[in-house]
Amino acid sequence: MAVLFKGLRWIHKGKSTIGDFIFDNGEIIPAGSYDSSPTETIIAEGWICSEGWVDLRVSAGEPGHEHKETIESLCNSLNVSGFSAAVLTPNTDPVIENKGLVDFLLSKSKAFPVEIIPQAAVTKGTQGEDLTEILDLHFQSGVTIFGEGKVSLSNSDRYLKIIQYLQRVNGILFDHAYDPLLAIFGQMHEGEVSTQLGMKGIPRLAEEVAIQRNLELLRYAGGRVHFQTISTAKSVDLIRQAKKEGLNITADVSIYQLIFNDQDLFDFDPNLKVNPPFREKEDREALIEGLKDGTIDALVSNHQPEDFDSKFMEFDLAAFGMTGLQTFLPALNQLQEELGWELLLEKITDGPAKVLDSKISRGFTIFDPKEKWIYNEDSNHSLASNNPWFGKELLGKVKYRIYEGNLLKINE
Repeated sequence: MAVLFKGLRWIHKGKSTIGDFIFDNGEIIPAGSYDSSPTETIIAEGWICSEGWVDLRVSAGEPGHEHKETIESLCNSLNVSGFSAAVLTPNTDPVIENKGLVDFLLSKSKAFPVEIIPQAAVTKGTQGEDLTEILDLHFQSGVTIFGEGKVSLSNSDRYLKIIQYLQRVNGILFDHAYDPLLAIFGQMHEGEVSTQLGMKGIPRLAEEVAIQRNLELLRYAGGRVHFQTISTAKSVDLIRQAKKEGLNITADVSIYQLIFNDQDLFDFDPNLKVNPPFREKEDREALIEGLKDGTIDALVSNHQPEDFDSKFMEFDLAAFGMTGLQTFLPALNQLQEELGWELLLEKITDGPAKVLDSKISRGFTIFDPKEKWIYNEDSNHSLASNNPWFGKELLGKVKYRIYEGNLLKINE
């Protein structure tokens, strides 16, 4: 079935083209180069099309905490949010650390029009001590992405051995770098606001010391590392300099780090309690510059669903984390005037694909950046609602996805 999208804006590799495009046989092509007549016409003026989006950091509850998020609800949320593929953190119960659990996730997600890419834990139970069966996970289940997910790999000896092991299988370590002892008991960014609120702060130093150490280990042993959810100006500079040296590293940032800062915590909204925490204005400016100059390769949702009892309590007792899939496009909308759609879309298409260095089922995503909708119980596809925008009107809605040759109508 050939479908004509009239007035569509096609953005690819930093370039925009506005015109009429035909979807046919899993591809989008300019209407002028299509010989036959379409069977359906869709008015798409103001809509934008790009390659399918890739999220390098999402979490689920299944197995073990299905009340927070199942694989089914995660995949449904990814689908309606415009994502074709996502890397899943291993922090479930039990931890994703063996062939059986990896195969379980792959099998369960096959029924949905998204590709789930398991990140396997690199130490047993993500405890930072005994290594998992890295070679078996790779050769038996095809795992190439390893890491501790939401936990820091702070043991230097294990870190060194892991990056050496991963070179044997061309694997990549996803590193949520911070020093847990420097961050111990911290609730938010350490600064003037934390002092005013009487909260124990998480200093920038906790992240920066860990990144410095891990870069030194890379200089010594080689290997590939992807730094996740960086949050400080110095972190950006450290990664920028290391890339100039030729170290094989990439980095991403949570999109909400570019929307909020520590000034937003005066109301003690537990939905705004995240790790790493919201930093200050100068950190945001450095992150923006890092996106522009290529230091930061990708934007991630850092989707971390939590149940009501884990989140809705006193700020210092609440769990860290925020859902972020269905609010991802509205967040992009808030940044597009400053960064432009071309750059933003690069950071969720070609940028993540470069990090993964593998073939993934991407397809295409078509969205209307001007459509308004209410994010509430009726529209929410996740089992969780720990997001500061829940119950509010948002701007930007995914309309269609093209995945494995199929045109999928979204949000109707």
